Amino acid sequence: MSAVRIVIVDDHPIVRHGLAGVFADEPGIDVVGEADSGPRGLVVIADTEPDVVLMDLRMSDGDGVPAIRELVKNRTRGRPRVLVLTTYDTDRDIRSALNAGADGYLLKDASRTELVRAVRDLAVGRPVLAPAALAALLGREAETELSTREIDVLRLVADGLTNRAIATRLRISESTVKTHLLHTYSKLGAADRAQAVRICWERGLV
Repeated sequence: MSAVRIVIVDDHPIVRHGLAGVFADEPGIDVVGEADSGPRGLVVIADTEPDVVLMDLRMSDGDGVPAIRELVKNRTRGRPRVLVLTTYDTDRDIRSALNAGADGYLLKDASRTELVRAVRDLAVGRPVLAPAALAALLGREAETELSTREIDVLRLVADGLTNRAIATRLRISESTVKTHLLHTYSKLGAADRAQAVRICWERGLV
């Protein structure tokens, strides 16, 4: 069986070197590349064709979520699989990463054994979720579906309408439009209007 090829994307050199050291002694796992940002990670990944990518979420020169979306959009035969490895454990961060297409979510306080097992599991198609990520999914599962009105609002946002114009079109107050948008951002793990529209476009909702 061939070795699992991995790329590490993190903007802290000490983290990258530490992770590379963890895998250096693991039979059947080869670190084939490193990068310090999402955009540079995409270049390294294209050059090395890894099986698994370890991706941090927030990096100074380019965050992980846009890179994950790009990877998922262009990958073939389900490769590479993406393991988010981060210190951020809020519902918003978790949902943002998973909505972008990450295959696993692990916190940086995971043990060496957990990390190695996660890479091996992802390599064979088994999803990996830290307890915080699992709790975010199970604890708010009922809240993830957008209401009909929230979709109506987002469709008008996608058409370029302002909050005031949307309120007029739907015959609701402007503050109600803002409330619908805030609920939508929370459910989608989106940071702003553009990201919310993009996520819904990818899901075929707008």
